[in-house]
Amino acid sequence: MITPSDIQYYRARVAYTNLSLFSAGTKDQIFKLVHTQNIKPNWNIGANFNVIGSRGFYPRQNVSDLNAALFTWYESKSKRYNLLANAIFNNLKTPESGSIVKENIFETGSFDKLSEPVRLNASSDNWHNNGLYIKQFYYIGRIDSLRKGSDSAKVLPTQRVAYTFYYNAQQYKFLQNDVDNYHVFPDYYFSSSISRDSVVLHHLQNDFSYSFYLRGKSTSFVKNELKLDLGLTHDFYHLEQHVRDSVINQYGSKILQDVRKDQNTFENITLKAKLGYRFSDRIGLDANFQQVAVGYNFGDYLYDAKLNLSGGQVAGRILLEAYVQTNKPPLVYSNWISNHYIFVNTDFSKQHTTSLAFNYINDKLRFDVKAEYFLINNFLYFASKTPGGNDAAPMQAASPINLLKVSVGKELAWRRWHFDNYVVYQKTDNQNILRTPEVYTYSSLYYAKQFFTVLNANIGVNVRYNTAYVAPSYAVGLSQFYNGPNVTFSSYPVATVFAKATLYRTNLFVMYDYANQGLFSNGFYQVNRYPMYDRMLKFGVSWTFYD
Repeated sequence: MITPSDIQYYRARVAYTNLSLFSAGTKDQIFKLVHTQNIKPNWNIGANFNVIGSRGFYPRQNVSDLNAALFTWYESKSKRYNLLANAIFNNLKTPESGSIVKENIFETGSFDKLSEPVRLNASSDNWHNNGLYIKQFYYIGRIDSLRKGSDSAKVLPTQRVAYTFYYNAQQYKFLQNDVDNYHVFPDYYFSSSISRDSVVLHHLQNDFSYSFYLRGKSTSFVKNELKLDLGLTHDFYHLEQHVRDSVINQYGSKILQDVRKDQNTFENITLKAKLGYRFSDRIGLDANFQQVAVGYNFGDYLYDAKLNLSGGQVAGRILLEAYVQTNKPPLVYSNWISNHYIFVNTDFSKQHTTSLAFNYINDKLRFDVKAEYFLINNFLYFASKTPGGNDAAPMQAASPINLLKVSVGKELAWRRWHFDNYVVYQKTDNQNILRTPEVYTYSSLYYAKQFFTVLNANIGVNVRYNTAYVAPSYAVGLSQFYNGPNVTFSSYPVATVFAKATLYRTNLFVMYDYANQGLFSNGFYQVNRYPMYDRMLKFGVSWTFYD
């Protein structure tokens, strides 16, 4: 989906268009379009358009997703007033197969995977997510100009007031038109063969903020700056849940029709504060505080702090981060009504997360190491109520869960050869609940060369690998992963051979994904019962136009 935070705004001196196509035949197809242009030097408009149309490798994997957005940016001639706005449209259609019937397909093989029987033949999901976002801000008081007169000139305000309006309408639909012969669902409450479950959420948000800047008089770059943001956000929600149920019509006959089973209206008022301090370009401190003061999520909060210490290009830089967050259980855990799942839980406690992180980055050495620690109290998750069953239900961990994660990245280069590596080690003291691989890695070995002085090309191979872990299961009709049967799949490296090149305004690539299929294994799983893709040849082109 496209969300307001995904939108990029442009100041385009000329019209700019980017077309991207990624394809593996009918199995995997993605098309993206970005176009933007300035109507006036201080007013820009643009659009995004993304389409996914893929048939997949097995029956009922033919997805049809569409994302579109219109956006605009405007700045007054005095540079005191700015406006950012966008309208977003998302429509995602995904069939639900319930997985293929054959659970050992990589051992027994298949004559035609597109003809393999599946557990559901007429079920699907549909997501709609549309929104309107408008943000306006106005600079008050003296305005400090940085690099005045240059093309990269910026305005450094001393004060700023901002107002954001956001309206979002979301809808989730689950449709089922066949009998559950393979017991994909744990139960049914309204109809054994027809489901018309839907959740509709309308969200209206008004956000007000005031910013104060205190800085030195330097015009070359900001050496000493303090920024304080104070804000208030009001969120209003209206939620409805519908199912297909039996009702008696005016003639006394029993019929099936959509019935609203639940309706809720609730709101929140959140107090926010941000503190930013820059001491030259060597020391930076950012703190973020959010507290729900009134409403449904009263008492929820997020306190976050980041410290950036830079020792220059040779010594590198250190980033320290810590946050603590408390949140009320989401409604899918506490208030969910559908044909196959009904959850009404009022005794769940708030989930509480504490995190500490240390990150060292050295761009000259091309080295990056990060250590993270998480402590989660009252962890919320989905799991089967009966051992090995498919009756997914919300659960809450009785004891705290600790997770340690260490990530290391290193890029090596010798002449035109490059060897990039990324390794993650993570360990939890409750693997039964928080199911994660202990180690996963990504490596890329490639040869880089410029041909004919205009064609920059890389040719190489990528390899990714993770250690074996207990695979999650997937609950159809709930669209949630859950801890189901304790199934552990064998794990082997997955290799991809690729070539990519840049020619003027065009980026090209061709790759043979999962090229080593059949060498170590005939296939792999990441989720119980749902086999992953086979090897396939992909190509892509990203073409940029500007006049």
